[in-house]
Amino acid sequence: MPQDRDDAEALEDTQDVEWHLPRHARSVGRARTLLREQATAWKLPNELTETAVLLLSELMTNAYRHAKVSPGREIRTRCVLAAGHLCVSVTDANDTLPTLREAAPDDESGRGLPLVATLADDWGAEPRTGGIGKTVWFTLRSDAQP
Repeated sequence: MPQDRDDAEALEDTQDVEWHLPRHARSVGRARTLLREQATAWKLPNELTETAVLLLSELMTNAYRHAKVSPGREIRTRCVLAAGHLCVSVTDANDTLPTLREAAPDDESGRGLPLVATLADDWGAEPRTGGIGKTVWFTLRSDAQP
């Protein structure tokens, strides 16, 4: 029984927000703004916020540029603050999982995922359960409590 209470308390302490944005270049900036506003409401430290915004921008840019899907498909962004971690995920309707690669010095792209892998405490990508597409996510440790 005590474990059930701990689980219930953990759920109460979890903060969760989700945004559905059109697959458009403007959505990248909109997602950054929404995350900054949410981080302020959650009283997250500035350094954590700036890192999360940068990494979200990379994932949103990848979803916008590389997820070639039919018109009208949205990009979903979800942020969860729980148990000393901020988890941010981006879901799009393309089934192709991203691969980490090393960009050559003269490449104009290809640095987003290495940046995520370097700055995040953990990250990954997986097919969307029960649906079309994939989810790419990262976590950052946070001292902030929901």
